[in-house]
Amino acid sequence: MSDDGTNKGRRNFLIGATSVVGTAGVAGVAVPFLGSWNPSAKALAAGAAIKVDVSKMKPGEILGPIPAWRDKPVFVVRRTQEQLDMLSEDIGRLADPDSLEEQQPEYAQNETRSIKPEFLVLLGICTHLSCSPKFHPEVVATTFDSTWTGGFYCPCHGSKFDLAGRVFSGVPAPTNLEVPPHYFESDAVLVIGEDEGVA
Repeated sequence: MSDDGTNKGRRNFLIGATSVVGTAGVAGVAVPFLGSWNPSAKALAAGAAIKVDVSKMKPGEILGPIPAWRDKPVFVVRRTQEQLDMLSEDIGRLADPDSLEEQQPEYAQNETRSIKPEFLVLLGICTHLSCSPKFHPEVVATTFDSTWTGGFYCPCHGSKFDLAGRVFSGVPAPTNLEVPPHYFESDAVLVIGEDEGVA
């Protein structure tokens, strides 16, 4: 009778140990498999699309630079209504207010340079010498321009852009900041590097 109890105990131990080892083995295979679904560094450098969760962004916040698309940093800005209202105030000082240069997809060739007005997606590279401009969300005058009301400023050579990434006249940067192809997969997920419906 005691032998049956001992054998039963051993059997239960072996079954439990085998289950643990089997689960670990499945996890060991599954993690690399699931990880392979994400674009590799080589694929990202070649231009693979990236997905960004924008659901937690508050108005006035910037997300970026985020993982690069084509080895270029990306800025995502959620603009406030006040910032959106300011976009029509400095039109006369902008070099390309209507975004006539081909630096954005057709769906972003508008005053806000975006699909959804509150969300701005830009490559974080100055069009002068590829420096990285700094985000200045203030809707107030700044020390380097008493009439500037915020946007992007490149401290390397003084180029200024508004809160839609449009370049001001008379600065070294020749054109607006580039808007990459993008679309909203849902209210929470922004896909950067692809137009909707294009794989």
